[in-house]
Amino acid sequence: MDIKRPRGTQDVLPKDINKWNYVETLFKKVCSDFGYGEIRTPDFEYTELFKRGVGDTTDIVQKEMFTFEAKSKESITLKPEGTAPVVRAYIENKLYADPQPSKFFYITPCFRYEKPQAGRLRAFHQFGIEIFGTDSSSADAEVISLAVEFFRRLEIDDKIELRINSVGTLESRKEYNKILRDYLKPNYDNLCQTCKDRFEKNPMRIIDCKNETCKEISHDAPLMINHLDEESKLHFEKLKKYLTAMKIDYTIDPHIVRGLDYYTKSAFEFVSNDIGSQSTVCGGGRYDGLIEELGGPKIPGVGFGLGIERLILLLDNLEKDINQQPSLDVFIASMGEAAEIEAFKILYDLRKVGISCEKDHVGKSIKAQFKYADKLNSRFTIVLGDDEINNQIVTVKDMSNSTQTQIKLDDIVNYFKNLK
Repeated sequence: MDIKRPRGTQDVLPKDINKWNYVETLFKKVCSDFGYGEIRTPDFEYTELFKRGVGDTTDIVQKEMFTFEAKSKESITLKPEGTAPVVRAYIENKLYADPQPSKFFYITPCFRYEKPQAGRLRAFHQFGIEIFGTDSSSADAEVISLAVEFFRRLEIDDKIELRINSVGTLESRKEYNKILRDYLKPNYDNLCQTCKDRFEKNPMRIIDCKNETCKEISHDAPLMINHLDEESKLHFEKLKKYLTAMKIDYTIDPHIVRGLDYYTKSAFEFVSNDIGSQSTVCGGGRYDGLIEELGGPKIPGVGFGLGIERLILLLDNLEKDINQQPSLDVFIASMGEAAEIEAFKILYDLRKVGISCEKDHVGKSIKAQFKYADKLNSRFTIVLGDDEINNQIVTVKDMSNSTQTQIKLDDIVNYFKNLK
């Protein structure tokens, strides 16, 4: 049997990697401009971190985690999302002792056992940012504005809609949950098994269920945004003022509850109609109780996660040309064994000073070498043979205008250094 990649995974080939490099570099630059430092956490953690941090009523914990028993008999889970591990690192390394707020960004692989489809993989990658140490709605606004600026620099901000909601404080949700249970109770028997499991622990997640029967039952259910406490109302109103001040357009969507149990107050999504059914490109919100839940001090937080594969799918569907192959500075075409050795020496000397260059390694004819240079989009080509070695003179051809320049063999490195 042929060995193939596992279902729900993908290979990123050299012809596509420039898209990844482009969006990663741009994301890092935006985060730097906003004052965020990069953090990296392990690809796997103890399972308890996600059960406590993400929530045991979530689809992630109930259905989607890759969990296994280590040789030590400890339960280990591949990282399904980025926030909980960052919180764990923040607590374990006592970063809360630093001047607050703490601002982090990450680029990380994640793993979820889901049904693979366009924009949804079992092994995928996330951009994310987190701010710990402030409960001000200005932090929520900053997190949202960073995403907006990232999309603006990608030139897709006009193709993405920001939707916001408030899911209240943990205390106000307790009162709301009672109201919601009373509404849902007459149809309890018709709920799917997952929603029955959520009924007592987190009934608000039933509103987010994709089961058609559950969607119909919860269609006219009371909404959290109409049952906010005064603290949540003031926080949400101020968030809207900050967004308006920055001229960031938004729509209030009272059905946004997000898929993680730790969200409080602000919840938001950036959605697009250009990636099929998987329309959410980026999502996040506030989680004021998460750090305390995971054993840290009572410190609030807010952040977002953004799927890289889904973003690249959107860019492809919008036909954004971000996959230009980088041009090669120099290609050295050689004829004969002596020239091949000399070409290899020049190749190394040029690379040492930062000149990107290449030569033939498989014995192509001189005509085929020139075709190869064109394929590599080389700016200049050097032809090197016995005559060039004997005369210590080579011809440099500018591939953009076909002009030729003769230079001494010993001056090749300085010649191209001066052109940069």
